Amino acid sequence: MIEGIRRIPLRVHEDDRGWFLELRRDSALPKPMPQTNVSFSRAGVVRGLHYHERGQDDLFACLRGTARVVVLDRVTGDTFTEDIGDDNPVAVYVPGQHAHGFEALTDILFCYHVTVEFDPDDPDEHTVPWNDPRVAHLWSSSNPTLSARDAAVAS
Repeated sequence: MIEGIRRIPLRVHEDDRGWFLELRRDSALPKPMPQTNVSFSRAGVVRGLHYHERGQDDLFACLRGTARVVVLDRVTGDTFTEDIGDDNPVAVYVPGQHAHGFEALTDILFCYHVTVEFDPDDPDEHTVPWNDPRVAHLWSSSNPTLSARDAAVAS
């Protein structure tokens, strides 16, 4: 396991109305999380790998569908991957110095809480190619849909 990554099992409470779960409790995390983002991705999309030099950490959760989380320790080359979502309700805490991203294995609704609010005038966003040889084998697709920024750095 890469240092600093935390797997947080999410306890789902279901009844005939639907379900409820507690997604985040700051007192259980290394740092408070002042911003929350939600994205929708179609199956086959890869977002990342991104990292943050100034220390923004992320807490990932897949709210609908199934996503593959991939993390690369840029120093040691160690990797972490887990499919999270409908069949595996887990949140994954990722220290921001590690390159991290996710793949939509199905259409997904994805939530990520962050420890630093995004500053568009001075973004702390850096990219490692999704197909870096240390992680290329971890994705399910060899031809994912990428953002223009992620495609520009692909090997």
